[in-house]
Amino acid sequence: MSAGFLTACSGGDYCNELKNYATAAKGLDIKDAKAVEKMLDEAKKVSKSAPDDLKDDWKVMLDYAEKAKDANGDTTKLTELAKSDGDKVKPASDAIAKQAKDTCKLDLNNV
Repeated sequence: MSAGFLTACSGGDYCNELKNYATAAKGLDIKDAKAVEKMLDEAKKVSKSAPDDLKDDWKVMLDYAEKAKDANGDTTKLTELAKSDGDKVKPASDAIAKQAKDTCKLDLNNV
């Protein structure tokens, strides 16, 4: 059995990085550009170690976070972003949360 397989099964770095991401995202004020940037940095780290079946979900989350950062706290832009991308973000977020709970034993709502 390869070390990569063991890491994928146990969660390894992904679970640790996911916890860091969840901490950065907790209580995030989407209008706070610095907080969004910190969350985005953590999301980029965790997306690199994400299991293959979540790569697309993390891409959706990263794209959304990049757009939120680019909005730079502009409420109008953020509202438009929520309208245009909200339907894509919810299923991606749900898939990530389910895997976090099942594999990492991490409830993203209670970090």
